[in-house]
Amino acid sequence: MHRPQLIASDVDGTLITPLQTFTPRTKAALRNVHQEDVPFVLVSGRPPRWIPAIAGPGGVTGYAVCANGAVLYDIGADRVLRTRGLDPVLLHDVADALAQVLPRARFGAERAGAGAYDTSVSQVVIESEFHNPWGDDTGGTFVTRGEVLGHPAIKLLASDERMTSDEMAEAARAVLDDAVAVTYSSNAGLIEISAVAVTKASGLAEVASWYDIDPAGVLAFGDMPNDIAMLEWAGHGVAVANAHPHVHAVADEITAPNTEDGVAQVLERWF
Repeated sequence: MHRPQLIASDVDGTLITPLQTFTPRTKAALRNVHQEDVPFVLVSGRPPRWIPAIAGPGGVTGYAVCANGAVLYDIGADRVLRTRGLDPVLLHDVADALAQVLPRARFGAERAGAGAYDTSVSQVVIESEFHNPWGDDTGGTFVTRGEVLGHPAIKLLASDERMTSDEMAEAARAVLDDAVAVTYSSNAGLIEISAVAVTKASGLAEVASWYDIDPAGVLAFGDMPNDIAMLEWAGHGVAVANAHPHVHAVADEITAPNTEDGVAQVLERWF
């Protein structure tokens, strides 16, 4: 492709190392992009509360597409710009359907406040025995299932550490059809459910429209199935070598793994 007009990247497994850090080479590549006034958008399954810890060290101050497209977030202003969520009626319907095919699943819900640090909202609630692939230290308030499902959410989470996320997603899609969007960003027994048509692609398309940039001008990076829609939408979709096979199958290009600065290796062609 020609020099990209906008760059979008997934975070975990793609832009940062397995230790959740930026290498000097990747930080330099991001700095060069910034100096050329090319928008760099973080596009993540992470909620806004998990964005500043990455954006700060990476020097990213623009926009982030969070929660797989359910939230658009202004990093520099610490302001949630818009949300597209699931109402309690739908949350209950989805949980009831999933309980039929995933009887051991435990549920959690992500919610959005006005910003990453908004303490007026319990931004993540989980029921007992909920398994978090990223560890229990990532936070979450334990509540009953009724409380998990009783308030609007930007994302419903279902976990079962005895299954793979591939297996869970297949079972979920069989009973949910197109009522919601089902995806995952870890294969360790966790699926992520968003409102219908909410994907990383839909969120990124909205941000690109603010800059009046067409998909052809967008370069996007990813590694997991929740990145597939974004890589297909972008003019040039790049998968890192450590990506899920489904992501490799749709990518226009495969770069080095996140452990070897795969994103930076591509950006250095132009910046």
